[in-house]
Amino acid sequence: MRVPEKPLHQYPFFLRPFFWRQSSKYGQVLKPGLLWGRSPWLFATVAMLYGALDRKKSPLNPVLRSLVTVRVSQINWCAFCVDINSNTLIQRAGAEDKVDHLDHWRDVDIYSEEERLALEYSEAVTRSDIQVTEELMTRLKTQYSDDEVVELTGLIAFQNLSSKFNAALDVPAQGFCRVPTKAETSVEP
Repeated sequence: MRVPEKPLHQYPFFLRPFFWRQSSKYGQVLKPGLLWGRSPWLFATVAMLYGALDRKKSPLNPVLRSLVTVRVSQINWCAFCVDINSNTLIQRAGAEDKVDHLDHWRDVDIYSEEERLALEYSEAVTRSDIQVTEELMTRLKTQYSDDEVVELTGLIAFQNLSSKFNAALDVPAQGFCRVPTKAETSVEP
């Protein structure tokens, strides 16, 4: 990593429960948390935003949310995010096929129309060479309510924040899932 983590005892006391929960859930403290923790108020704010987006009562189903987070992570070359979000997608989907084909989602028929539209929108929001057109927004609104469009856009924006932060600081995968190499992963539309 381009910025080292600090020893756990050097982080403020109010962040330690977050690290304990991560360790309990994942078997280790997550490297991005240790980096965000260098700025405790940013850490707390980012953690609250993530919690709001990944809540059980989200209008977006969990598999769709995970598909979006993995795809945005692939585009942004975030090894950590692809690793942990792919693991979450496999758990939520109950199979690996949606992860295995996500980098070429247009070429396979395992994704629903709703998922395909969310993936197309995710790419348009994330990539600088594609724009969100009125035509895309019109199609998006055939599948999603205005509230769901806002939720989806917030999720995509958050995942861009997270994956760009981690990629810039070269946060490595932590072994949750097999992470494809750059040569294996395409960002072509």
